[in-house]
Parts: sequence; C-alpha cells; structure tokens
Amino acid sequence: MRTTAPRPGPAALTGYGRLLLVAVALIGAVLGSVLAAAAPAGAHAALTGSDPKQGAVVDKAPEQVSLTFSEKVAMSDGSVRVLDPAGKRADTGKTSDLGSHSYGVKLKPGLPDGTFTVAYQVVSADSHPIAGAFTFSIGAPSATKVSLPDQDVGGGLVGTLYDIARYVAYAGFTVVVGGAAFVLGCWQRGAGVRPLQRLVVGGWLALTGATLVTLLLRAPYTGSGKLGDAFDLAKLGDVLQTKTGAALVSRLLLLAAAALFVAVLFGAYERREDAKEKRDLAFGLAIGGSVVAIGIAATWALAEHASTGIQAGIAMPVDVLHLLAVAAWLGGLAALLLCLYRAPDIEAAAVRRFSRVAFVSVVALAATGLYQSWRQVGSWTALVETGYGQLLLVKIGLVAVLVGVASVSRRWTGRIAGEAGGMAPEAAAATVVEQRAGTGTVTAPAKTSTKKKKPVAVAHSSKTGVSATVDTADGKTPGGKGGGSKGGSDKADAGKGNGGKASGAKSSDSKAPGQDKRAAQLARQQAAMDTARQKRVRDADPHRSGLRRSVFAEAGVAVVVLAVTTLLTSTEPGRTEEEAKNASATSAQQPAGPVKVTFPFDTGGKDGKGAVRMELTPGRTGSNDLHVYATRPNGSAFDLPEVKVSFTLKAKDVGPLPVAPDRIATGHWSASGVQVPMAGKWQVKLTVRTSDIDQVTLDKNVQIG
Repeated sequence: MRTTAPRPGPAALTGYGRLLLVAVALIGAVLGSVLAAAAPAGAHAALTGSDPKQGAVVDKAPEQVSLTFSEKVAMSDGSVRVLDPAGKRADTGKTSDLGSHSYGVKLKPGLPDGTFTVAYQVVSADSHPIAGAFTFSIGAPSATKVSLPDQDVGGGLVGTLYDIARYVAYAGFTVVVGGAAFVLGCWQRGAGVRPLQRLVVGGWLALTGATLVTLLLRAPYTGSGKLGDAFDLAKLGDVLQTKTGAALVSRLLLLAAAALFVAVLFGAYERREDAKEKRDLAFGLAIGGSVVAIGIAATWALAEHASTGIQAGIAMPVDVLHLLAVAAWLGGLAALLLCLYRAPDIEAAAVRRFSRVAFVSVVALAATGLYQSWRQVGSWTALVETGYGQLLLVKIGLVAVLVGVASVSRRWTGRIAGEAGGMAPEAAAATVVEQRAGTGTVTAPAKTSTKKKKPVAVAHSSKTGVSATVDTADGKTPGGKGGGSKGGSDKADAGKGNGGKASGAKSSDSKAPGQDKRAAQLARQQAAMDTARQKRVRDADPHRSGLRRSVFAEAGVAVVVLAVTTLLTSTEPGRTEEEAKNASATSAQQPAGPVKVTFPFDTGGKDGKGAVRMELTPGRTGSNDLHVYATRPNGSAFDLPEVKVSFTLKAKDVGPLPVAPDRIATGHWSASGVQVPMAGKWQVKLTVRTSDIDQVTLDKNVQIG
C-alpha cells in the first residue's frame, strides 16, 4: 500500500532560515517598488534624424517626410502620420523603406503654409515599441490644433501585464530547464520524488501560460494600448507575421516537445528498472532535452537584444549559452533547495555533482556576460550615466553576492563529502538512512525471539521513496488462509480462531476487511515514524543544516537577479542611447535658459525715445514664447503703435523668420509658439514705430539653444 509521508512544516524554517526569508521578502518589496515607480521601458531604437529636421522652416512643401533610426524598425502603413495645422492628415498613408534605417511617407500636394506635426509609432528590431513626434513649418510657423495622446506606447495596464508575463516566462524557463538538468545530471533518483516533479511541471506550465499571454498582449502592447485588442483576431494575425510573433509561436511548439520530454522523464524513465536501459534512456533524454532547451532559449535570442546591433551573428549564440547557464545554475538551485527541505533522502553525492555544475555555469555566465556588457554598453561613460549601465551595475553587484553565497554552499558541500569518507557519527547515521532509502525498504531493528515470525504489511511513500514493514495486529496475515487465536498462536490447518467457533478459513474471510484497515493504519504510522527519524538525523547534521541555509539565501538573491535581468531586457542599451544622443546633437533641444535683450531706440520724432526689452522663453530650439516690453525714458509703459520682430541665422542661411506679437496690455506684446529650428548665433531684428512716419529698425546677435 502506498502512503504519503508527512512533509516538514513551517518549523523547518527556524532561526537563520526565517531571517533569510524576511530578508528576501524585504529585497523583493524594495525591488517591486522600484519596478512600479520606474518609467515605461525605454525604446531600443531611437530617432536619429529626419528630413525636414525637427523645428525646421522650409520655403515650400517637401514631397515626402523621412525618418532615420538608430537600427532597423518594423513599420506598416499608417505608422507615420503627418498632420497639418488644422489636425488633418497631410500624408498619403503609404510608408516606404529608403535604406540605411531610413523610412519615408509621401505628402499630399497643395499643402498650406504653417506648422506640421509628424507622429510615428514603430517597433524596433528587438521587439520593443517606440513612438514620438516633432514639428516642422512650411513658409512660417503657425498655431496648430494637433493633440497627441499622453500615454507612452508600451505603458499603462497592458505594459505592466506584458512585463509580468515576460518575468514569469524567464522564471518558468529557468525552473523547467534547470530542474530537469538537475534530475538527469545530478540526482537521477529524483525523477521519482513528487515535489521535484511538481517543480518542473510547474515551470513548464508557467512558461507556457506566460508565452500565450505575451502573444495575446503583443498587439495592444505595440499598438493602441487597449486591453480589449488582445482578443482581436485580425490584429493577432498581424502579430503572427512579425519576427516576435514567429518566435513566440515557435516557443509554443517547442514547449509541446518539452511536455513529452517531461512526461518520459517522470514516467517511463522513473519506472525503468534495468540499469542498461535506464542509462540509454537517460542519454536520449539528455540529447533531446538539450536540443529543446537550446531551441527555446533561441526564441529570445532571435527576437530581442542579441538580434540587433553589432556582431549579431556572434551575440545570438552567446545569448543562448548565457540563458542556458542561468537556467542550469538558478533552476538547479531551486531544485536543490526543494530537495533539501522536502526530500530527506537526497545523497551528498548529488549535492557535490550540482556544485560542479554550478561552478561551470558561473564560469560560462562570467564569460558571456562580459561580452554582452561590452556590446550593449560600449563605454565607461554609458556604464555610469545611462539607465541600462546603472541597472547592469546593480546586476553585477547582485551576482557577486550570489557567487559569494554560492562559495559558502561549496564549503558546506566539501565538509559533507569529507565527513562521509571519515564516517562522523551524524554522517554515518545519514548514510545508513540513505542506503535504506536507496534500497526502497527500511526495516525495524532485529530482535531475538523464540516466537515464529509474524506476517507483515508494507507501506511505501511515493514522495520520499521510503518503505516501512510492520507486524499485523493479531498475528494473522491480512487476507491469508490460516486461522488465528486471540493469543496470537498460529495454526496452519484448522485451529479455532476467535474463541474457536469457526474454522480458520471462515475466520480469515470474516476478519480480512478489518485486518486490512488496521494493517494499513499501522503501516502509515510506521512510514511516518521512519520519515520523521530520517528528518531528525538529517537536521542533526550541522553541515546539512548550513547547506540548506546557504542555498536558501542563494535562491532569494537569484529571484532578485532574475527580476533585474527582466528589467534590463526592457531598457534601452547604453550604446544605443549614446549613439542616438550623438547623432541628434545638432537638433536636440538643450535648455539654455531664457534669452533677454534690451534695445534702446530713438525714432527722431516727438516722444520718439525709449527702450524695448525682449524675452524669449525657454530660449532653445523648438517652440518658444516671446514677450516684448516698451518703456519711456522715465520708466513708464510706452504704448507703441507697432512692434515687429524677426530672426535670422546667417551661418545656415535660415530666415528671416518674422514674428508679429499681439498687444496684451499697455507696453506689453506677446507671441506663443515661436519656432527656432536650430541652435546658433541668431540675429534678432526689432522694428519700432512711434507715429505714422517715425520708426526705426534695430538688431542684435544673440545665442539661442
């Protein structure tokens, strides 16, 4: 009869273990608040140029508007919209690839003068959506009625759900791959341990579910941001045509193969008894599982960071190796932690084997991580000044802590291995328990007795592999053919049982159900006692207790490392960010502070003297507010009949750009939306009229932007 051995309860996490649990919870809470407060993920492609340029004023309408990005982007018809001052579409809606990461959209003929708005929403080559807008003017700047949505693309509720699904997918991959590798490579008897089976199956379910959610959320994540669009079949069909959609579908197909692998691992492989057949099956599972794991890891490498930028051909296999190393280390760590707390019969040899696997994984992580850091960051400046670089420093620090804790675990493992050879008392007791669990039967100590051996019942724990044998209550074999008396003496043929009123066969038949129930109850009690004894022996070993605590700490830090890694994949790489800044330096809007200049004037007529103070706020490229104040020599407001202003950038042959401010109050004129297309030394001309015939034009050169 199979029974379930009791699991160690919360009391297993006492002392230092509880302290570690609290520490991990605090770290998770702090990280959660950081992630919640973080801005929406930065794009991994950036607009580096346009024609016309941002804020430019052109004499006549161009035939098309072109945009240049830092990397290749996915663009469809309608991804770029050009809106006239009234907010109406000024483009034909058809976009074209101009090469060199440039894309264009044709404009309609006969466009009016004024300020036009260019709005774009595209998907970068590493699957992240980007959006933005800029303006240019035909003839002269003007007011515009264009209103753009405030919500950033990829943000809101859909963005949050999408990021959660990404994290769950990474965690599921780590657990299913690392857990299966732990069973095949470190502890093959673990294939029959129920908690370990549930861990691996749970990882597969998490990865599969998160992949399905990601696929459904892909359309609203890169488009409207509305959760309802997740169930739009037409938009889902569009997603399947993209590189990211193809990668997600491929992952689902590979997960179907992974399901078969898991079923064989915990089914046919666990039940196989012939040693040679089991070795052959293990070899086949290792080869097939490796191919499936590599394929699943490649679905990330082919659709995200590694697929874009420099040396993509090298970066993608390096990224696959990096993901597999993470899974082997952290996933195996989760399996080991579970076994240390839930599977009391795990051998020291299995821990030693995992220690070697973890060491190789850390070496692989260090090598691949160093290459990825150089490729994504590019410079020491980007490492400390960009969001990606700062997150990378946090991850490096966490990994250093993780390696430090892992070194403690290796020392505990070495001590366990040393005492297993020297047969210290605790280790000897543990070894006996392991040997008994390995044979599948734990027997009670032998006793000297003149009585005949009593029949026994056997109970087996499917969770721990422990079996127990117990005597029956009344000396009769449950369901057997012999009679039995109350005194417990056996009679092979026809003795009187239970008062001698019935034959042995009749007594056996009438008492068999009760005997079975009692025997099963005793067997369960014996199995529970054996499991409890093994737990006491295990917990009495200070080295095993120390190993459990250090592995628990490793697992806690690993959870945080995985969260930071997920956040890194949603952050614009430092190299891309710096390249975008350098490419758009001439057109970037750099705050320079308000521009203030005073023009004393004298028109030569009666009451023709005074001063005009001009202020341009914020005094940078793009849109500005202009204020003009006129005063008499005594400081009182001067209500001039007319004031005109113009701007000319002679170095670039731009202008003059006329501005006619409106009278706001006595001696005060204002104009909003004054466009300064580029930074430079601008000539500001001011025309002042004090009467019908008296006026003067003054000019000064000022730095704007």
